[in-house]
Amino acid sequence: MKGRSKKKSVHLYSDGGQWMSNLPECLWGIPLSNLSLPGSHDAMTYCLDKDSKVSINESKLLQFMDKHMHSIVHPIILRWSITQVLTLSEQLDAGIRYFDLRIAHKPDEPSMKLHFVHMLYTTAVVEDVLWDILRWLRNHPWEVVVLAFRNFDGLDEDHHRHLVSRTKEIFSGKLCPRNVTPTLRSMWSSGYQVIVSYDDPGQVTKHCELWPAIPYWWGNKTTAAELIRYMEMRKQNGRPAGLFVAGINLTGDLGYILAHLRGSVKKMTLPALPFLNQWVKKQRPGSKKDCINIIAGDFIEKNNFVENVIGLNRKFLK
Repeated sequence: MKGRSKKKSVHLYSDGGQWMSNLPECLWGIPLSNLSLPGSHDAMTYCLDKDSKVSINESKLLQFMDKHMHSIVHPIILRWSITQVLTLSEQLDAGIRYFDLRIAHKPDEPSMKLHFVHMLYTTAVVEDVLWDILRWLRNHPWEVVVLAFRNFDGLDEDHHRHLVSRTKEIFSGKLCPRNVTPTLRSMWSSGYQVIVSYDDPGQVTKHCELWPAIPYWWGNKTTAAELIRYMEMRKQNGRPAGLFVAGINLTGDLGYILAHLRGSVKKMTLPALPFLNQWVKKQRPGSKKDCINIIAGDFIEKNNFVENVIGLNRKFLK
């Protein structure tokens, strides 16, 4: 996979590459929206680097500071943009099955080439990454992924048309149409392995292979306690009917970042993960009002996050 990946000494879930096919048969007929699936928030930020440019959708102040004080400001922006260190293939191997993909077209890019974005534009190219996912799926024919195409920074109608066309060409018969209720059994029997949600309603109406935007519970909080309170409030109001995401990712706005210039997403997140993972272990998948579905986080290799989320599916057996 494209992008920079340093040697990492991390413990990954050993069953991660084939955990769906290893689920008990009694779970194969449960809708994916009622299973517990681990997800990756801002999945592509591992390939941001010192050459990544600030998105034009960021504040004028941030763009100005990066332009005129680049050597000082850019490392700070970079630290506050990176939410993952594992490459996409490593995340797949670890067991991640939902990917938050923020897609962008750089303003100085004359071609139809698309990148990913999280404050900064990634070095990775969208089409290359989709081909990488396809190769992984061919080697793991019983695994299913949910790709959330979001953000659409700088895309016009031609870019959308190109992105949808290439997505359909690359995944072809593996794309699950939205007029079915996907279970593992039904997807396996039809050869489907990919659900693509697309955050542009106009495109969704034109293509049966695209699913509407998947709701994402985003707390916009800087501490685990605040985020857990937010999640519990959302649960009290009831879960959506279909696929949805509970994002246990902490967020620092510009004011918070300016007050923590030596900080980073990682420094903010790692101390909170033990508390957030305790919350994860208490959750239950299913169709009831207070049940969860996809849980997405940052630095997914830490604190047995993936294993804990997958393990919630054992509660169906009790």
